[in-house]
Amino acid sequence: MNYFRTAMLLAALTALFMGVGYLIGGATGAMIALVIAAATNLFAYWNSDRMVLSMYGAHEVDRSTAPELVGLVAELAGRAGLPMPRVFLMDEPQPNAFATGRNPENAAVAVTAGLMHQLSREELAGVIAHELAHIKHRDTLLMTITATIAGAISMLAQFGMFFGGHRDNNGPGIVGSILMMILAPLGAMLVQMAISRTREYAADNLGGRIVGQPMWLASALVKIEGAAHQVPNYEAERNPATAHMFIINPLSGHGVDNLFTTHPSTQNRIAALQQLAAELGAQAGPSVGANENYPPQGPWGRSSSRGPSRGPSRGPSRGPWG
Repeated sequence: MNYFRTAMLLAALTALFMGVGYLIGGATGAMIALVIAAATNLFAYWNSDRMVLSMYGAHEVDRSTAPELVGLVAELAGRAGLPMPRVFLMDEPQPNAFATGRNPENAAVAVTAGLMHQLSREELAGVIAHELAHIKHRDTLLMTITATIAGAISMLAQFGMFFGGHRDNNGPGIVGSILMMILAPLGAMLVQMAISRTREYAADNLGGRIVGQPMWLASALVKIEGAAHQVPNYEAERNPATAHMFIINPLSGHGVDNLFTTHPSTQNRIAALQQLAAELGAQAGPSVGANENYPPQGPWGRSSSRGPSRGPSRGPSRGPWG
């Protein structure tokens, strides 16, 4: 089903790409756009993960440079039945994270410095489990290619503004060019939304099952969303086509950013996680958001009320530090 969904999404984006090409240069423009789209798809399949990681200045870490983080990812990847992904750290104050890679064997998990500083160990485990769920569902290929092609559509539409404004060149005219520059990226955004929202719910569900405590993820979502509206992510603001890759929309929410969000509402995601916690028989604890110190702040400082971490637990319905 994921392969079919990926194919449909790429077909829709390619059709939109060709439509913009047709408006710029007629049938010839559409054929050129088709060739560009095919090349973009191929390039994105092999290189989009590296492009996104480079865009956000992510640097790879290992057990010698970030032993706690890498050990956490390894433990959760084992619980998820996944190969160990590469781990990256972004020097970004906004707490957030994303996963990328064309398949589980070539996957990467990237977290921000802000996420490491502001979340508890348990909450960080919930976030990483969510990203591993994207990898297990093979959403990462879908998200990275979508970001690449959506960005290309935006650039092509802006290109058409300069070269498609004259009707004697079979262009759409100045008014049509302006509409194209606005509507083409909007169309690409709507295609992203149609897929991304469903995949976030699915990743929340599987992530909660991987970590064994869905409310750890719920608590993390509350903190990340609150910070995302206070701490700007300037690289994401410059590249909004990548916003759907993050666990919480990294855009500030000003203006049109908030009209067409790529993520479900955090409140609805938490409600789904609470239902999952009840199904798993996990102890949900206090209402998420009721006490900002639940779970306590800081991933490498105080642990939860159960005391300091004593190593991973193998219980099926408790987290790896239960």
